[in-house]
Amino acid sequence: MKSDNARFAERDPAVVHPWIKRSHDASIQGNPLANRLAGVADQINRERRRGRGAGTNPAGRFEPIAREVFDDGWQSIEELPPFKTEVQVEQARTIIARNQSPDISFDRSINPYRGCEHGCVYCFARPTHSHMGLSAGLDFETKLFAKPGAAKLLKRELSKPGYKPQTIAMGTNTDPYQPIEKEWRITREILEVLEACNHPVGIVTKSALITRDIDILSRMAERGLAKVAISVTTLDRKLCRAMEPRAATPGLRLKTIAQLADAGIPVSVMVAPVIPALTDQEIERILDSARGAGATGAGFVMLRLPHEVSPLFRDWLLRHCPDRYQHVMNAIRAMRGGKDYDAQWSQRMKGNGPYAWQIGRRFEIASRRLGFNETRRRLDTSAFRPPVSDGDQLALF
Repeated sequence: MKSDNARFAERDPAVVHPWIKRSHDASIQGNPLANRLAGVADQINRERRRGRGAGTNPAGRFEPIAREVFDDGWQSIEELPPFKTEVQVEQARTIIARNQSPDISFDRSINPYRGCEHGCVYCFARPTHSHMGLSAGLDFETKLFAKPGAAKLLKRELSKPGYKPQTIAMGTNTDPYQPIEKEWRITREILEVLEACNHPVGIVTKSALITRDIDILSRMAERGLAKVAISVTTLDRKLCRAMEPRAATPGLRLKTIAQLADAGIPVSVMVAPVIPALTDQEIERILDSARGAGATGAGFVMLRLPHEVSPLFRDWLLRHCPDRYQHVMNAIRAMRGGKDYDAQWSQRMKGNGPYAWQIGRRFEIASRRLGFNETRRRLDTSAFRPPVSDGDQLALF
């Protein structure tokens, strides 16, 4: 006869047994039964992943085999080194990525980096690391790729005959101002190229490092060429630290909004992602705080759990919010047609159903009350001039 736990897991492997709800992080971590019931991989030792968002490092979905670390009796697991940030150079052939998605407002973007050291456990870009033969878990946060030739590639692509300018989005996949940008400065080099040829740019980030480039952004903003959105998920410092371990604190993000606004740069707040039953109660507070800091625009995106992100997020919930696990996952599925994620164009950003409808109406009411989005200024594309190549400069003589 099957045990109660086995029958429970068969019925819904992603619903937590009541005993897990009462347990704490220490009792869950590395517990095979808890992991099996939640449908997640075995835990990585806490000391090895200190300061990281993901708790596991499963094989990518395209890999033919999966490897599992286990103790062979010689205590060799304790000797494994901690996960450190490694940066490899990617020799990209192009730098402007195109898309035809009907539910986003831009058709081109630039990503100076692959992977992101911020380590946000919910990041929808994590599955892209599987295309590199790496894990969407800890590999995504520690094995990063930089594109130091991005500015040169951008010049070449902008100078092609027939190029028609439209706003280039940055920060749509991984954060262009993640910690390694302080050393690599690829994002700043890209902005220098865009400024020189009067090309509009829109940036989304949760990093205070963007204030380093206020000099460029303020000059571009004066000509209607730049706008910025700061992502704020929660105002709870403890929750932020657990969920976004290497991103700026909530207070520092609000300060960043104020600095950008004071410099004359149009700045919005992105309440993103909204996590039902965990952070959605903060929508009004976040909007109110951002408006006070100087933000004039606002938007929100519902939590998205594509591919490997779902088990990674569920594992995180088990470790940090075991008492809320069932409530959060039920709320997510209520707005995703009973699944962890629905990739339909019309559903993926906002969700569907009564819970999603309620969140959308709350956001609209609070935004209207605070005076957000009263004016929407389109960035200027009329002043664009293609960058001059070295050969063209010599031809002038």
